[in-house]
Amino acid sequence: MKNNLKLTAICLLTALLSGCNDKNKQDSKTENLETTTSLTAKDILGNPDYQAISFGAYREKTRDSQPTLNEIKDDLKILHAMGIRIVRTYNVQLPHASNVAKAISELKSADENFEMYMMLGAWIDCKNAWTELAPDHTVESEANADEIARAVDLANKYPDIIKILAVGNEAMVRWAASYFVQPEVILKWVTHLQDLKVAGKLPKDLWITCSDDYVSWGGGDNTYHTEDLEKLFKAVDYVSMHTYPYHNSHYNPQFWGVPESEQDLTDIEKIDNAMYRALQFAQKQYDSVVGYMNSIGVKKPVHIGETGWATVSNGYYGPKGSKATDEYKEAKYHELMRDWTNNNGISCFYFEAFDEPWKDAHNPLGSENHFGLFTVEGKAKYALWNMVDQGTFDGLTRNGNAITKTFNGDKDALMETVLVPPTTEEIDERLANE
Repeated sequence: MKNNLKLTAICLLTALLSGCNDKNKQDSKTENLETTTSLTAKDILGNPDYQAISFGAYREKTRDSQPTLNEIKDDLKILHAMGIRIVRTYNVQLPHASNVAKAISELKSADENFEMYMMLGAWIDCKNAWTELAPDHTVESEANADEIARAVDLANKYPDIIKILAVGNEAMVRWAASYFVQPEVILKWVTHLQDLKVAGKLPKDLWITCSDDYVSWGGGDNTYHTEDLEKLFKAVDYVSMHTYPYHNSHYNPQFWGVPESEQDLTDIEKIDNAMYRALQFAQKQYDSVVGYMNSIGVKKPVHIGETGWATVSNGYYGPKGSKATDEYKEAKYHELMRDWTNNNGISCFYFEAFDEPWKDAHNPLGSENHFGLFTVEGKAKYALWNMVDQGTFDGLTRNGNAITKTFNGDKDALMETVLVPPTTEEIDERLANE
């Protein structure tokens, strides 16, 4: 009997200790979850230690060829090495965004020092978008509800990674003629997501926004100043606006031309001055959105959801157009934008990380294919040459290729591709003849 009692006591003690261990493990898991989810969008947006970028891992001329998980991981390691901590994706219709979240999760599990977050985009269309039928901009696509549902599921699956959910991409600006919707559609889905947060069906610290052109946010044409837009300002957690001086070097080029007062400067001085004016152009658009927002009694953070500069163009922005396109100008714009936004508490989701050849698949030299800071093969463009020199990318590869410099690092060869912008007189003459 004594032995049985002793055995029983030992069993009870073992069970107690086991239970304690299980509880400790559970407490540890809870503590780890709290730790991994403790940083919020409020903490990382506007924080220069958390650099942001738009990210597509596509290597081919069609998105039917989805990047593999390992390819995405290779890309994320490259971005992490250069200081990127937030990546922006654009839709959850395709596997890419969910694979990015999965890749980040696995990289974090393998390396406690790997830190990366996501701004998850949910694509929004109007009825008949991308079909042979005429787009109906007064009615939304039936597919939008499923897209929002997928975004909600993914945000709940990866609360430690997905910190921002953006409803639509340039979905309210009228020049997006294939798919734009009215502000009431974006407002509907932003309100829906905010309601899910209140109901505990989305992480309470997840920030909801939409990412759109500055004019859609009231910074330009007064016809965008609607009651629904005012309600949208109040509904989002912050404003994500786009600005593209690059495109405006053709469409609104007064800032771009070399004035008569600069005709005696060197070519590089003319180019640098034009790039400073490009920065001022972007700053003016940013200020116009802030000004409109304040005029309707709203005060919220405003961050840049997209801005960038292409390095190849055989169209409006190339040698026969505004002469805006080359790697030197991209590097200058990237430097100026990062300096300005970092110093002013503004996040800048620079567009973009890697060239994506699917965007203008029928025109390989089209500018939309060439906004990346890296080529498809993984060569670092001029904006990142200094990082190559510093060994930032040592041991990292893309498509099996080590990260090397474009132009084989020959700056003289690069500069031969750099053109001086037109004079203001030439621009005025072009505009007069259009």
